[in-house]
Amino acid sequence: MSRFLVAALYKFAPLVPDAALQARIKAACEAHNVFGTLLLAPEGINATIAGPEAGVHAVLALLRSLPGFAELEHKESRADDHPFLRLKVRLKREIVTMGITDIDPVSAVGTYVEPADWNDLITAPDVVTIDTRNDYEVRIGQFEGAINPETVSFREFPDWFRQFRETRPNAKIAMYCTGGIRCEKATAFARMEGLDDVFHLKGGILKYLEEVPEAESRWRGECFVFDRRVAVKHGLQAGSHTLCHACREPLGPEDLRSPDYVSGLSCPHCADVRTPEQRERYAERHRQDELARARGEWHLGQPGAPRETG
Repeated sequence: MSRFLVAALYKFAPLVPDAALQARIKAACEAHNVFGTLLLAPEGINATIAGPEAGVHAVLALLRSLPGFAELEHKESRADDHPFLRLKVRLKREIVTMGITDIDPVSAVGTYVEPADWNDLITAPDVVTIDTRNDYEVRIGQFEGAINPETVSFREFPDWFRQFRETRPNAKIAMYCTGGIRCEKATAFARMEGLDDVFHLKGGILKYLEEVPEAESRWRGECFVFDRRVAVKHGLQAGSHTLCHACREPLGPEDLRSPDYVSGLSCPHCADVRTPEQRERYAERHRQDELARARGEWHLGQPGAPRETG
C-alpha cells in the first residue's frame, strides 16, 4: 500500500476563522507530520492534506470536533511520494473564491446526484452539462459532451453563466467540478439567478473516478489535482501529467515531445510568449531546483509544486 494518505475535504458551515483556530489546526498538522493546504473562512473549510494515515485521521478528527463540522466528509486517495512538502493554514474571505457575497451554499444549492446516477443524468436529451473548472483543468480531461466555459478563474463564472443562460433560458443544468466545492457555489448561484432544475455531481470528479468502473465511465482524460501528482485517473491512480516550470500549465506526454518543450524553460503553451529576460529567470530557477533536488530538498519553484486549491 502507498505510504501516504491524501484527504480532500470541504464543508460550508458557519465558522469563526481567527488566529487561535489557525494556530490550533496548524499545531495538530505539525504534530502528526501532515502537510497540505487548509483554507478557513466564515463560510467553512476547504482543504487537501496528506501524511501518515493515523496523522491524517487525527487532523480530520480535530476538524470534525468543531461546531457544525461533525458531518464533514472527505475523499481518500494514496500516493507513494508525499504530495505536499509544506503546510499552509490560511484565513480567507471565501473557501472558494467566486466574488459573489450573497450566495447561500448551505441551504440553496442544487440537487446532489450520486456518481452511480451521473451517467443517466448527463446523457438525458434535455440536460446541459457544464464544467465549472478553469480552462487549464478542463484541457486535460472532462465528461463527454460537457460545455467548457473557458474561464481563467472561478470569479469569471457568474458572468459566463449569465450570458449562457440567455441562450438556454429553460435548460436543465448538470454541473461538476473536481471535488464538489465549486459546484456548491455554482449551483447556489444558479438557484439565486432563478433556475430550479440544477444538479451537481456529489463528491465531484474524484468520487466518480473512485466509484464508477472505467468500462462504464463517461469521463475522458485525467483529472487535474492541486498537488505534486498533478493529475489522477480512474481508481484515483496517479496520472501521466506534469507541470510546466515556466507557466504552470499541465503537460501530457505529447506536450513533452514537442520541440517547444525545454525542461525548466518553456512548453507548447508558453514558448511564444516569453521574453528573453523571463527565460533567463526560468533558467536560474531551474538551476536552483536542480541544486535543491541534489540536496534532497524541495525548491518552491520546482515543477510539481502545488498551486493553491480552489
